[in-house]
Amino acid sequence: MQLLAPAAFKWQRASSWAHVAPRLHLLKLMRQKKRLAEAFPDELGDDKAVEIKVIKTTGDMVLDKALKELGGKGLFTKELDVSLLNGDVDICVHSMKDVPTWLVPGTILPCNLPREDTRDAFISSGGKVSKPSELPDGSIIGTASLRRQAQLLAKNPTLKCVNFRGNVQTRLKKLNEGIVDATLLALAGLKRMELTKYLTSILEWDEMLPAVAQGAIGIQCREGDERVMRYLDVLNHPETKIAVDCERAFLAALDGNCRTPIAGQAKVVEGDLVFTGLIAKPDGSLLYTTSRSGSPEDAVKIGTEAGEELKKKIGSDSAAFFGDFEVAPEPKSSITGAKSDGLGGYESEGYTITESEGKIGGSLIVD
Repeated sequence: MQLLAPAAFKWQRASSWAHVAPRLHLLKLMRQKKRLAEAFPDELGDDKAVEIKVIKTTGDMVLDKALKELGGKGLFTKELDVSLLNGDVDICVHSMKDVPTWLVPGTILPCNLPREDTRDAFISSGGKVSKPSELPDGSIIGTASLRRQAQLLAKNPTLKCVNFRGNVQTRLKKLNEGIVDATLLALAGLKRMELTKYLTSILEWDEMLPAVAQGAIGIQCREGDERVMRYLDVLNHPETKIAVDCERAFLAALDGNCRTPIAGQAKVVEGDLVFTGLIAKPDGSLLYTTSRSGSPEDAVKIGTEAGEELKKKIGSDSAAFFGDFEVAPEPKSSITGAKSDGLGGYESEGYTITESEGKIGGSLIVD
């Protein structure tokens, strides 16, 4: 069995492969491989029974264009979908934040691994400012996320958000140069990369509501593949699956994608499923929220109804509500003077990045 992502699993005896999506940490995949071996020692106990294979997607490799121009989040799953449907792999492991709510026919997502911390991390230049609300008027925030931008501007419309793509090391280097005053990253990614020492503070949901499915990893397989689903049942974390199903139902009801400032989080609290959702104009001038709770068994219903509630508030023309808004280009380096391409990189050789810090895609990118 092979896992596809930055790697993949292959069941040698069954001659089938399972792929894990490109931006996941290899150590996490190795732990899942070990769990499978322990649960199915006769079938998957041999070290060679499950192989991890790295596969890069278009979204990981093309960093000279905004995601909006490239077609959105499906960019991080297309190559994996093809491999799965062709029978080249048995499963695909994804960062759920990258998975469209519409799945390719013939595939399902029956499994979610235990969820990581879903909160966003705030990093200010030199750690001088502890949280976004303390930023001086006119401060520049590096983020390619319309979700983060909308929530920031809703609280302080004088802030300016500029495009800030690239791997974490690159972003931290530019932050230290003073190109921006602060940036925000998913805390789960920083933890996976053991880079939490750089964060200034962790933002609670009332400060910055995370993206739908943030911090969650899902495993996709072919529909009707009972053998694979038997394996995945051992890896599935029910509470995470319930929360992610609720959040994705909310996103689907709003027809949301990477072009829309939408946030949503669900969690099981004392036996009840609690959900909070948000939708906003990119400039933060208008922001709607909703909250719901109910039985975990009604996860999809709760998410769908929350999405439908907010959809009524923005009207039938969602395109008009969101507009054709884009994050402003990144300014040039204040230290080296290198001209920015506005997409997280530089057009001149004046800005030097080592090979290990370059735009290589894969698990280093933590949007």
